[in-house]
Amino acid sequence: MTKQNMNEDDTLEDFTCREITLDGVTKKVYVAGTGPAVIVMTEMPGISPHVARFSRWVRDAGLTVYMPSLFGLDGVIPSAKDGKTVLRRACVSAEFRAFAANESSPVTQWLRALAKLAHQECGGRGVGAIGMCFTGNFALSMMLEPAMLAPVLSQPTLPLGDLAGIGIAPEELETIRERLIREDLTVMAYRFEGDQFCQAQRFAAYSEALGDRFVGHVLPDSAANTSVPPFFEQHVPFPHSVVTVHLIDEAGQPTIAARDEILSFFVRRLT
Repeated sequence: MTKQNMNEDDTLEDFTCREITLDGVTKKVYVAGTGPAVIVMTEMPGISPHVARFSRWVRDAGLTVYMPSLFGLDGVIPSAKDGKTVLRRACVSAEFRAFAANESSPVTQWLRALAKLAHQECGGRGVGAIGMCFTGNFALSMMLEPAMLAPVLSQPTLPLGDLAGIGIAPEELETIRERLIREDLTVMAYRFEGDQFCQAQRFAAYSEALGDRFVGHVLPDSAANTSVPPFFEQHVPFPHSVVTVHLIDEAGQPTIAARDEILSFFVRRLT
């Protein structure tokens, strides 16, 4: 893939923009590629050029990417002020449970329906998904959909204000844990060591809940890109976004190794 300028808005013109209605709710979804499906859920404050770049890497790995628009302006690099406005709106939205430690966000029901549709459309053994930051734990909740086989949690941030919270209903978590054991599946997760939103307590909580089915990876802060957009510079002044903003797109970098590991996980599980 030709390297794009991450400091410019992304037209997303190489994606097919679809309006998909599931369970009576319509959302815009950007689709590209061929092969089994992977759902890429954007981090705050929306589908940035960095998120779109990761989706293109998924596409180029021989997979079909489904990138739903969940909040913010698609393809835009927002100002620090505009990005904060998007975050505030999401925190009070009925679709998300930003502060609830033992509740699943309602939007995950729609995302599970999207996973089912994507599997019907693309075939393969099943579907993969990656959540990032605000959507980080959604990929785990999506394991209630039988087609979901490859969940990745990248710096899962919810619930806000509870560092050891998981953000999923206990009965759903137990169902997912049993499925992981029964089907010999694993949950991949990534964070930076110094991330203030996704700290060690959260990974410890996932590990306690899921046992060896949870495979957590912690990257050193020194591996993080220091040239970041305005929203991150002002509101996320520490290493956070493993495969997007804080990724260093150079061979040999730990963040590139994490990206390649995630792509290999998807390919191995789905094809």
